[in-house]
Amino acid sequence: MVGAGPGDVPLDRITLTGLRVRGHHGVLAAERELGQEFVIDAVVWLDVSAAARDDDVTRTVHYGELAETLAEIVGGPPVDLIETLALRLVAACLRADRVVRAEVTVHKPAAPIPLPFGDVAVTVTRARPPVPPPPIGPAPDGR
Repeated sequence: MVGAGPGDVPLDRITLTGLRVRGHHGVLAAERELGQEFVIDAVVWLDVSAAARDDDVTRTVHYGELAETLAEIVGGPPVDLIETLALRLVAACLRADRVVRAEVTVHKPAAPIPLPFGDVAVTVTRARPPVPPPPIGPAPDGR
């Protein structure tokens, strides 16, 4: 369930949409040479109650820092596929300990398609693997 975290704690969302970054991704040599603008949308699910209660940015995901991290990846070493780029971006979102689930959409509005189109995008959603519960049974010392 997207709306619940460990122990069925309701999750909140931080959404960053329309992050525009120049990158050199694509299969064609011209795409890598000339580059183009990519548009990134990211959603991270987490519990923001402690941050809100304490009014403390260190207890949440700082969306400005998240934007900078995602921009560094998009502006970094090129990849052929926006699928690869999306997976790298969602992995970066999940590196924040508080994030339980993340979704990233990579838009490629100037994709080399010889027909009129509005957008090309790939969306990837990943969740942090659940922490297994402690084993039930006797303690390691046999008690």
